[in-house]
Amino acid sequence: MANTNLYAVLEVDPQCSPEELKRAYRRLARKFHPDANTVDPEAEANFKEVSQAYEILSDPDRRANYDRFGADLGAGGSPFGGGSVQDIFDMFFGGMGVNTQTRRGPQPGPDAEVALDVTLEEAAFGATREVTVTLPQRCTTCGGSGCAAGTSPTSCEECQGAGQVRRVRNSILGQMVTSQLCPRCQGMGSRIESPCDDCRGDGRRQQSATMSVHIPGGVEDGSTMRLADRGPAGLRGGANGRLFVHLRVLPDARFERHGDDLHHEAHVAFSQAVLGATITVPTLRETIAIDVEPGSANGTVHRMRHEGTEHLHGRGRGDLYVHLVVDVPSELDETSEGLLRQWAEHRREVVSEESGGLFRRRKAKK
Repeated sequence: MANTNLYAVLEVDPQCSPEELKRAYRRLARKFHPDANTVDPEAEANFKEVSQAYEILSDPDRRANYDRFGADLGAGGSPFGGGSVQDIFDMFFGGMGVNTQTRRGPQPGPDAEVALDVTLEEAAFGATREVTVTLPQRCTTCGGSGCAAGTSPTSCEECQGAGQVRRVRNSILGQMVTSQLCPRCQGMGSRIESPCDDCRGDGRRQQSATMSVHIPGGVEDGSTMRLADRGPAGLRGGANGRLFVHLRVLPDARFERHGDDLHHEAHVAFSQAVLGATITVPTLRETIAIDVEPGSANGTVHRMRHEGTEHLHGRGRGDLYVHLVVDVPSELDETSEGLLRQWAEHRREVVSEESGGLFRRRKAKK
């Protein structure tokens, strides 16, 4: 981060207070944390950059040195930031092909993802579902070693089992030792002389497997579950990668979901809204009765507590909101129209003439 503006990384002003610096770091750390941001492929790199910037600027001495010299001079004021000799080499020579992070032995398998459709009830209360995926699975014939029966890997002659080869060269600073991936064993540290016939030395085979996935109650559409060690098997006995399960909550014609609350439209007749009635409405698991008060207007809302979905982070459930929809009849027979006109006359309400009524219009269409 030598050429990076640390204040710009944390999106703060250079004159910001320590409290403002801390708030900015927490906000960005939540935004870029790999466990919270599984969509952005650069989230992990951004998280590390934000963390390094905060580590420097949160230290008063290192921040003062950065403000003065435009670089982190470390806690002791050293121009090399208290780093190792290898860090000094990297500063001057850009690493010269050195790879100090090379892992020896089998590498973990890559990550994989799968989509899973769940009902609203499963999302609301949680469920255990069976998921079938086709992934590289550990070879059962060789147990993942990649070797034929009765044989085992042999140590690589090139790197002597280290997985890396070192090169010594002279420079203006003296002798420099660089390490790189062994070209013969590709960092494994061993070679297979007699590969398994089924996996051809890979230690894994493409197979279908069915696994149980527990869905916690309260998940929403688009949620992603990260299952450690459930992804593709690693090469030649390497650990399994991660499996990301993307949840798709299927629409439910009865409800509309807003967070942990559910909304339902209940249709009632005009007479029921005027005179009152008891109607039944669905919940996620049963039907319940509610009282429609006399004179209820269109859009009246009844709140049914704790009939929504479970809270994903915490106890309890959301609520169910029942919205009344008063149905006005579009067609009337003679008896119904006559009664309504008597009712309107009794209430001294002005209505259209009989010739223009709904019943007359319906007869005219015939």
